[in-house]
Amino acid sequence: MLFNSIDFAIFLPIVFLLYWFVANKNLKLQNVLLVAASYLFYGWWDWKFLSLILFSTIVDYSVGRRLGTEKNQTKRKALLWTSILINLGFLGFFKYYNFFLDNFITAFSFFGAEILANSLNIILPVGISFYTFQTLSYTIDVYKRKLEPTKDFIAFTAFVSFFPQLVAGPIERATHLLPQFYIKREFDYRKAVDGMRQILWGLFKKIVIADNCAEYANLIFNNSAEYSGSTLILGAVFFTFQIYGDFSGYSDIAIGTSRLFGFDLMRNFNFPYFSRDIAEFWRRWHISLSTWFRDYLYIPLGGSRGGIWMQIRNTFIIFIVSGFWHGANWTFVVWGALNAIYFLPLLLTKNNRKNLDIVAQGRSLPNIKEFFYMLLTFSLTVLAWVFFRANNIEHAISYLMGIFTAPFFSFPPKVFSQETFISLFLLLIFIIVEWIGREGQYALFYLDKIKYKYGRWIIYIIIVFSIIIFSGSNQTFIYFQF
Repeated sequence: MLFNSIDFAIFLPIVFLLYWFVANKNLKLQNVLLVAASYLFYGWWDWKFLSLILFSTIVDYSVGRRLGTEKNQTKRKALLWTSILINLGFLGFFKYYNFFLDNFITAFSFFGAEILANSLNIILPVGISFYTFQTLSYTIDVYKRKLEPTKDFIAFTAFVSFFPQLVAGPIERATHLLPQFYIKREFDYRKAVDGMRQILWGLFKKIVIADNCAEYANLIFNNSAEYSGSTLILGAVFFTFQIYGDFSGYSDIAIGTSRLFGFDLMRNFNFPYFSRDIAEFWRRWHISLSTWFRDYLYIPLGGSRGGIWMQIRNTFIIFIVSGFWHGANWTFVVWGALNAIYFLPLLLTKNNRKNLDIVAQGRSLPNIKEFFYMLLTFSLTVLAWVFFRANNIEHAISYLMGIFTAPFFSFPPKVFSQETFISLFLLLIFIIVEWIGREGQYALFYLDKIKYKYGRWIIYIIIVFSIIIFSGSNQTFIYFQF
């Protein structure tokens, strides 16, 4: 079920009314309702994959219970690895089986050996990368004794399958989200209004910004050999805002929807395109995944505690694994490695934690130095996104070469139409609104500070009409494929 669909527009109010007006006096009933709603939400796409979520839930719940009573360290490690291997085994099979098989055949063909093996027609379950990492966080934290194992199977099932963030995150930690299922939730009008406001902004990001940018990004990337350097740059910029509007828009809707039911999810995006260096960008982009890899991979590998070569090794590992997490294609691996290369100068000069504050905090505009570093960081990010979007490595390289080898200034009417300039204007307005609201949790966070409610309602109405009038072609959320 898509957030930007009629189905969800009907589903959400029904669940909301049942949750607060029928099950409001019984915590267990509320959790049961959330489980049922979550399974319906996910099963709307393909009910057959509900068995995977249920199996993962049973495995990690059972392992957690055993870890809570087992004293023998060897047996505890065996339990932990049982959870890791089962969860990553399913993820590896559905997501990477054909990738490894094809590369295995190619490698042997290079040495003249022919291997006959057939790829499988495997359908990737939506959201498997997200809920797999979420359940793993529970098992690992219980193993490390950071969290007491739960005895409430319904609460744990609700934690794993919680529908607002089930399909594309944020990837919640059990230490943060699971305890929220234990306590009675009271309806908070202000929290609900704030949630609706964030949902509205998330829908604007997705429907107006991402979907419109997607039309031109797809057109240019799919026909990149035909276009000039300036058009190729425009295509890369359109994709840069497509993926941000799409993914951060999903996160906004997920976080806002959670607030309607009395839950607080972690922040997943913090205005990343206003970053002054790549390290700051990665503290602000897909925060739930970045911190997951930091805590469960980077730090166990030694983090920044070892010598310089260990730090370089760990940096490349975490970025390449992060890239590979996104998909079974060498383009994602190169994208991750490229970001590691960007990060290295900051690491080697110990400037990777230089920009921890908000850019131009308390000021309307950045100074020249801040603007230059933001522009440089944005440009490097745009270049890296080309590999993320390209069909393969050859496509990415030819796309980048085309920027510098094709006639630079050319304006094909199929791309540079009146609709294109409308999209660019909307993009400019979007950037301005995001800049004004960059000190809040999301762009409209401080809208309730407007003294007169009529002023707020005028802004809401403008956004709603913008969604209706300027909606792009309906596109699936990008991160559903991950």
